[in-house]
Amino acid sequence: MQTLDFFTPVVDDPYLFGQIAAANSLSDVYAMGGKPITAMNIVAVPTDELSLDVINQILLGGADKVAEAECALAGGHTVLNPQPLYGLSVTGLVNPHRTIANTGGKPGDHLLLTKPLGTGIISTAIRKGLASEELEAKVSKQMAELNTPGSALATVGMTRAGTDVTGFGLLGHLSHLCRESGVTARIDSSAVPAIDPAVMKFITEGHVPGGSRKNLELAKEFTTFADDVSEETQILLADAQTSGGLLLAVKPDDLHDAQEILFANGANIVAEIGVLTSQDEKAVVVS
Repeated sequence: MQTLDFFTPVVDDPYLFGQIAAANSLSDVYAMGGKPITAMNIVAVPTDELSLDVINQILLGGADKVAEAECALAGGHTVLNPQPLYGLSVTGLVNPHRTIANTGGKPGDHLLLTKPLGTGIISTAIRKGLASEELEAKVSKQMAELNTPGSALATVGMTRAGTDVTGFGLLGHLSHLCRESGVTARIDSSAVPAIDPAVMKFITEGHVPGGSRKNLELAKEFTTFADDVSEETQILLADAQTSGGLLLAVKPDDLHDAQEILFANGANIVAEIGVLTSQDEKAVVVS
């Protein structure tokens, strides 16, 4: 399997940006149940504005994250660009009988989430100078975490369907899984964790990225929200994530073992947020 991804800086620290961008690029392979084996740098930088030391720190952060994934960094390509961009092209290996796809969900499957939501909201607060240093460090640490638990669970054949949660938010990525699988997801919004209590505060104050608001507009076309689900909670569920967690559908009989395997392989959290049911009028129902 092959994938690539890159984006502009989400934090000021160049080394940490390199780590987050690399983790995000590697995530697609893990989300499909694979093991990254080689990666190549994708770098676009304004050399008249960024020093060589800063550029090297970005590359070092990425290289260290690739090494953590036990993957080989095999070079890459650099171009001049007015805005800095960094990411990876990644090649991975997967057992064709153990691939995680978004097409295999069945009614009765339980949905597990491996990272809390809210990185888009917090990143906006960071850019506005509203987040504490502690909160910035907490969010940055999560964004730099590898999604290795995905391949661990796929190896033992316990994942019916899955995806990672990134730019389209939880609702967007979940809707793709539901449509491709021919099912409806019923989500308990109270079971979906936010990375920090400050997330809801920032949403209430209006510190919401434009991408997350657009995600919610689109989500309302395929989602039914219960009357008691607040607008703030709806935004959280649609928040565009950077290097988000995995969303995995597992059989009821495998639920406990799957949670143990995910925890044992470094999952940030293993939140049971809902179930899949027979296909209904809307792809997602949120209570």
